Amino acid sequence: MHSDRVVYINGEFLPQPEAKVSVFDHGFLYGDGVFEGIRAYNGRVFKLKEHLERLYESAQAIFLTIPLSFEELRQAVLETCRRNGIRDGYIRLVVSRGPGDLGLDPRKCSRPTVVIIADTIQLYPEELYRQGMKIATVATRRNAPEALNPRIKSLNYLNNILAKIEANLSGYPEVLMLTQEGYVAECTGDNIFIVRRGTLLTPPDYLGILEGITRNTVMELAREMGVPVREKVLTRHEVYNAEECFLTGTAAEVIPVVEVDGRRIGTGRPGPITLRLMDGFRRLTLAEGDAIYD
Repeated sequence: MHSDRVVYINGEFLPQPEAKVSVFDHGFLYGDGVFEGIRAYNGRVFKLKEHLERLYESAQAIFLTIPLSFEELRQAVLETCRRNGIRDGYIRLVVSRGPGDLGLDPRKCSRPTVVIIADTIQLYPEELYRQGMKIATVATRRNAPEALNPRIKSLNYLNNILAKIEANLSGYPEVLMLTQEGYVAECTGDNIFIVRRGTLLTPPDYLGILEGITRNTVMELAREMGVPVREKVLTRHEVYNAEECFLTGTAAEVIPVVEVDGRRIGTGRPGPITLRLMDGFRRLTLAEGDAIYD
């Protein structure tokens, strides 16, 4: 992060070196909180309304009251971008339970902490978007929805991090996580899509996946392009025999996958539907969003 950045913390804009939260904050102590990663393109914040809606839903699910109205938080995000001169960048919005004692009880936390960081991000090297990436399945299973529902975008990301450690150890940029029952769930930070017989397929959110903003956007784009779209419970067999495969995420955008567990997907090159959706998504990001600057 650039040292000249300013960070929003509880209504104040602080220089990055002075932007600190309490060591007694339950977000730090227990991962008790929620967050969103949001992108800005061409001086606009993309899908800000959808990201904020998901943030408030995650907060509701963990009994956390965000101490700002929807519109106040929207304006705080835009102002943080303005103060950092962001035109193309990445915004991290965090709401934690706030400072409490060393016990677990969230009732001991008097007020949530709200943090907004506006900076830049590059998740994958550019050549992977042209050539496609290779991924593999990992042993770490996706959290069971009955234990910690992955639809809650919480600060407790150890499930994803354990899978990412497996990716690092095996030399893959991203890896596929399965549900407890062995069905295809998602990757450590991205949703997964395949094309089978001309239809775009993706796992349904009730399986215990994060309902991705980019995922939903790509499904809308595909329908507009006349590509049939279905949410379907998938096995690895269907992924191995797909004509195309790609991942979606706010940071990753739309990125092709050309190999899964050593199996070549389709021709081994990014497929035609994937390329059309990548192009359509890029066009959309440049045309839509909440204007940062008047």
